Amino acid sequence: MSRPWEADPSALFARRLGKSAKELGNSEDKNDCPDIWQLDNGDIAVIGRDLTAAYRARLPEGVTLAADERLVVLPGNMLSAAKADIPDA
Repeated sequence: MSRPWEADPSALFARRLGKSAKELGNSEDKNDCPDIWQLDNGDIAVIGRDLTAAYRARLPEGVTLAADERLVVLPGNMLSAAKADIPDA
């Protein structure tokens, strides 16, 4: 079965949305870096902590995770900092 949207693994990182983890005080070095990036095809890549196992059994009604999807968590201030870089729909 074909999905309406599929991630393109050949897309490249185009630009960071918001500020780096270090700028926001969420990381002290390069080994702990949540991040948000726009890819060159317009998709968004989110780097965060994989909490799929912790949340899978308590997802809200109507929310599902496919076998190849992960639920990641990133600091709230990171998304807030990216707001100016995210265009309105």
